[in-house]
Amino acid sequence: MIATAVRSAAKIDWSKLSVSVPQETAASLQAFRKRNEEVKRLLNELKSQPTAVDFAHYRSTLKNQSIVDQAEKALGGFKPVAYNLDAQLQAIDQFEAKAVQKAQSTVQKIDAELKDLQVTLDNIQSSRPIEQLTVDDIIAAKPDLTTEVENMVQKGQYTIPGYKDKFGDISYF
Repeated sequence: MIATAVRSAAKIDWSKLSVSVPQETAASLQAFRKRNEEVKRLLNELKSQPTAVDFAHYRSTLKNQSIVDQAEKALGGFKPVAYNLDAQLQAIDQFEAKAVQKAQSTVQKIDAELKDLQVTLDNIQSSRPIEQLTVDDIIAAKPDLTTEVENMVQKGQYTIPGYKDKFGDISYF
């Protein structure tokens, strides 16, 4: 199971993955990748170091030979404990599956939003400049504007609320 995970991790295109996820997720992934590579480097360094203990050197250096015999006996009888990591690996696999699912849904949402933005941008680019618009074009685009203007004229309102605040008072009389 671990070998499969290692082979799967080796196949990951980190640059493509970093582009397709949100920025904070990409930063977390990069930090994780950096820590992982550092741990791998340290593990390889430790594996290359000699692990044999030179008991003859300690016998010649120490006066108490029984301590050296006890240490040699303890080291000879040492058996590393094997831990069952299946539960932890299963939890990691579940977390990874959820993270991948969330990343895929985020990518889908971003793609949909990009399509909407592209349609909006195309509409903006294909529209006529405001200088070329006529009153008929504006009424066709917003038919309720005619009734609003008629109501304002009937009420004697000849100013637009908020216009002076936004554009200033340009009357000189």
